[in-house]
Amino acid sequence: MSYMLLIVEPTEQRRSRSEAEGREVYARMQAFAAELQEEGVLLAVESLASHANAARVRTEGGRARVMDGPFAEAKEMVGGFFLLNCANRDQAIAIAARCPAAEWCTVEVRALAPCYQA
Repeated sequence: MSYMLLIVEPTEQRRSRSEAEGREVYARMQAFAAELQEEGVLLAVESLASHANAARVRTEGGRARVMDGPFAEAKEMVGGFFLLNCANRDQAIAIAARCPAAEWCTVEVRALAPCYQA
């Protein structure tokens, strides 16, 4: 079954680190991804850029409304994700507990919902 680990971090966290600290954190996350790949559970992994240049799109009455970031109400942002193939929820949670990011932010474990086809 597919599970996504969403890395949910405070919006100002990345700017609070020195360049050396940022590189060390990133190296730890890359090593973790390599471990998951060796274990055969990693399907995909990506780091997301800051929400400062993000856009939110909502369609109302057939018209798209675009809101550019940063978003004043946001206290957290999704900083990245790991897409995993796990036997069950317990395995996904155990992997999330090993994730280095769990030391400085929240790792949310979500099962992927089945896609419906017509």
